[in-house]
Amino acid sequence: MADTTSDRTATGQPALRRVIGSRLLLFFVVGDIIGTGIYALTGVVAGRVGGALWLPFLLAFAVAFMTAFSYLELVGKYPRAAGAALYTNKAFRRPFLTFLVAFAVMSSGITSASSAAVAFGGTYLAEFVELPWWPWVVPVLFIVGLGLINFRGVSESVKTNFVLTLIELSGLAIIIGIGVWAVLNGNGEPGRLTEFNTEDQTWLVAISSATSLAFFAMVGFEDSVNMAEECKDPARIFPKAMLWAMVIAATIYILVSVTSSLLVPAGELAEAKSGALLKVIDVGAPGFPREVFSAIGLFAVINSALINMLMASRLLYGMANERIIPPVFGTVHPFRRSPWVAIVFTSAIAAVLVSTVDIGVLGGTTALLLLAVFAVVNVAVLVLRREKVEHEHFRAPTVLPVVAALCCLYLVIPWLSGRPWRDYTVALILLGVGVVLWGVNWLFMRASHREPPEMHPEKLS
Repeated sequence: MADTTSDRTATGQPALRRVIGSRLLLFFVVGDIIGTGIYALTGVVAGRVGGALWLPFLLAFAVAFMTAFSYLELVGKYPRAAGAALYTNKAFRRPFLTFLVAFAVMSSGITSASSAAVAFGGTYLAEFVELPWWPWVVPVLFIVGLGLINFRGVSESVKTNFVLTLIELSGLAIIIGIGVWAVLNGNGEPGRLTEFNTEDQTWLVAISSATSLAFFAMVGFEDSVNMAEECKDPARIFPKAMLWAMVIAATIYILVSVTSSLLVPAGELAEAKSGALLKVIDVGAPGFPREVFSAIGLFAVINSALINMLMASRLLYGMANERIIPPVFGTVHPFRRSPWVAIVFTSAIAAVLVSTVDIGVLGGTTALLLLAVFAVVNVAVLVLRREKVEHEHFRAPTVLPVVAALCCLYLVIPWLSGRPWRDYTVALILLGVGVVLWGVNWLFMRASHREPPEMHPEKLS
């Protein structure tokens, strides 16, 4: 296999250090998946599907698992950062399409962080302090706090991720343990596991709608491809680490959803919204201190939100440096060396979202944007089969990208997926902002008689 390491990159910059082995990569992927999704949206998913809460998580895992094979083939062929934007650019050579994919990924980071902000203020922090203000005040302050940390400069290490992953997993282990204990003591209602919410919809729409939202809980694995340049022999270690991490995360999610449905009726879970897991604790183990789980929940949503806001601001900064959007968004603070304009812009969008949009819509919009991106990636892997590389790499069975692309498209199309139109409205507004920035930059470039911008997503990291 060709050695993909070198002391210098093609641009003459020092190469990143390859320090991540298979075990650290496994925990990185698990930690990236486990987080806000299951902690914040279990109740909302229950409201869409009913007592068969486990099924949407299982189906979402199946779609994500098939898509992961496409990512594994592509990261093996092109072990560089930038992920979906890089693959789209190589496959289709359409700068505007590449821009839309990159901006969709950035927007998904903002909506995901916004979901975490709502869960932070509306559920977990409320267990410790009285919050007499309007509901949107604490989430907005949370976003401002993330922006300040982002501005100061945050260097996330995989070892820190390892610790935070253990904390997040401990919270879900508590839920599973409570469920096992309660069932062994004769509690729980197994009949709920096959109940579907068909009051105003068919069972197929109920499952599709819930799956399209539950998909939010399975995303995160795709972020790991941005660590490719810091992994030891990525073409070899990525397949086993990513696939096992997804199986571990999905198993935990299904156990948590089964436990939740056994102990609490779907209507009560839906009413609790982001506090659904706290409701499970109240029913299954009334004497268990809610503060312990709430503290774990705080760690989970803070970590998820911070990672997503870091990603969103850096992607915006990278696009500005590539002259895809106005260069002002690439402005770096002279002392902190952080992209402060990009941070302010992404934080402002997140603040508007948390003060105006429901948490279910935020999670649904995140899933919608990423499902569209995944559909493009699943097609891109087939297109790029014609481009050969010298080193050996993982190759996905051809049927998987085809089926995954069709499933992703099915969950994106509104009259098939049963997804609320509000998800599309928020997604289109966010992408519309990006198109406006693209247009302003295009007009500026044309007025200054410069060449239209080309996109080089490998530099977006």
